[in-house]
Amino acid sequence: MTSDLLCLTNRALCQEPLFDRLEKLASAKPAGLLLREKDLSEAAYRALAERVLALCAATAGIPCLLHHFPAVARQLGVKALHLSLPRLKALSAADRAFFSTLGASCHSLAEAKEAEALGCTYLIFGHVFETDCKKGLPGRGLAALADICAHVHLPVLAIGGITPENAPAVRAAGASGLCVMSSAMTSPDPAALVKAFLPEKGRCANV
Repeated sequence: MTSDLLCLTNRALCQEPLFDRLEKLASAKPAGLLLREKDLSEAAYRALAERVLALCAATAGIPCLLHHFPAVARQLGVKALHLSLPRLKALSAADRAFFSTLGASCHSLAEAKEAEALGCTYLIFGHVFETDCKKGLPGRGLAALADICAHVHLPVLAIGGITPENAPAVRAAGASGLCVMSSAMTSPDPAALVKAFLPEKGRCANV
């Protein structure tokens, strides 16, 4: 079976050095890693990205998507980038054309349509369920996820409170893949976590 799980990083949640955690996750072979450490300086992010890209290539050949820093991605020749919608809107047409894999985080159908019009190749929609990362904010729900999946012509990955238990319902709503951050950073057994999310028929996220 092939994983459709994209693991997002957040070193503030780790109880160990982030790179040690990513070694374990890469060995478990999720669909990919999204290096999300947007609070780093550009130089620090680049240094980390170089290590993580080498790890992904050497460990399992899994995709590594960079985040927030288009200049770093271009400097490193990485054509997979994820951005917030405001940063996507600020990206030049030339920069957008450089990336063969370009994603944006969206929270409504209007935002999803805007990201599609700006050339995204996939979207991350959330938060679907209540999550500690968005304390006090109700999840947008499966109906909102299904509406977006039905009205954009891009793969939509779901984020926010995604668990192995609700993953089948998320896929049934039309999601092409699943995203996790907190559990990816804190699970005592990353390999077991990735395995628990495996789809029954081995569908892979198209990101």
